Amino acid sequence: MKKPNTATPRTRGGSTLQDVAVLAGVSPMTASRALRGFDSVAPELAERVRAAAEQLQYVPDPAARALASARSRSVVVLVPSLANTVFIDLLEAVHEVLAPAGYQVLIGNTHYARDEEEKLLRNYLAHRPSGMLITGFERSEAARRLIESSHVPCVYLMELTDAPGVHCVGLSQVAAGEAVTRHLLGGGRGRVGFVAAQLDARTMQRAEGYRRAMMAAGCYDPALELLSPARSSVKLGGQLLTDYLRRHPDVEALFFCNDDLAQGALLEALRTGVKVPDELRVAGFNDLEGSECTVPRLTTVRTPRAEIGRRAAAMLLRMMRGETVPVASVDVGFELVCRESA
Repeated sequence: MKKPNTATPRTRGGSTLQDVAVLAGVSPMTASRALRGFDSVAPELAERVRAAAEQLQYVPDPAARALASARSRSVVVLVPSLANTVFIDLLEAVHEVLAPAGYQVLIGNTHYARDEEEKLLRNYLAHRPSGMLITGFERSEAARRLIESSHVPCVYLMELTDAPGVHCVGLSQVAAGEAVTRHLLGGGRGRVGFVAAQLDARTMQRAEGYRRAMMAAGCYDPALELLSPARSSVKLGGQLLTDYLRRHPDVEALFFCNDDLAQGALLEALRTGVKVPDELRVAGFNDLEGSECTVPRLTTVRTPRAEIGRRAAAMLLRMMRGETVPVASVDVGFELVCRESA
């Protein structure tokens, strides 16, 4: 069996498929098939090729015949889910801005998986997009290097940072989590719990906001948190409410990390006779469709995802045109919507 070659790529402004193949000790054909995810490549060889590509920061380039500066009229948009209304609203707004400007939107669904995001980045960067819109800041180091080394204009969505050179449009998930918790603590109620699923970065930022508010009120108890790695759904919300009340029957209010869970909890409360808000106050997050129609109507946080999509797309347009972006980090804020459930 060939041993991986430790030769380094020629200095010419970027690594080639040949460089990757040499470093991995395979043929260029095998390297190409491995990077495209073909099942015909043995797992051990595929892993060797991926490691070599990561080390060399290699981005496949099917358009190598064109000038190195050539860009397509496409914009990559990576979101963690296409089943979540939050991201559908955002994508619609992005399309409304970019399509009239002559750009094709290439949508990638990462399924909240770092390796899936990395694979999508490699595939889409091969087509030399003009820009990228990417959700959040949590990703693998390899994906981070791919974004930085591509030099493709990029705007991050849904979260905020003041890091120099980073462009983003979003809201403070921590501050929003604090606001919901402070509201639930009103009226002298101190037994406020936090229930979450999926446990992605934004969910955990809301959890941090919950903890800060509870600590400030002097009533934080880690046992009042219920964190499930399962995929968030209305059905799961009902199950988590039952689990929670079995463990903490004296809880006075529950902050669910999103409206799917909260809607499910309200349905389960209605079915089992738990009186909301008299016995238990319930709040959600995102103000999804249906939250103003539940019984009782759901208290939640309204997040302006369409505005995030529009403003991020407009910011990216300026960057792709080489224009100055006045503000690199845009906070669109949030709104606490108080209804009958809390």
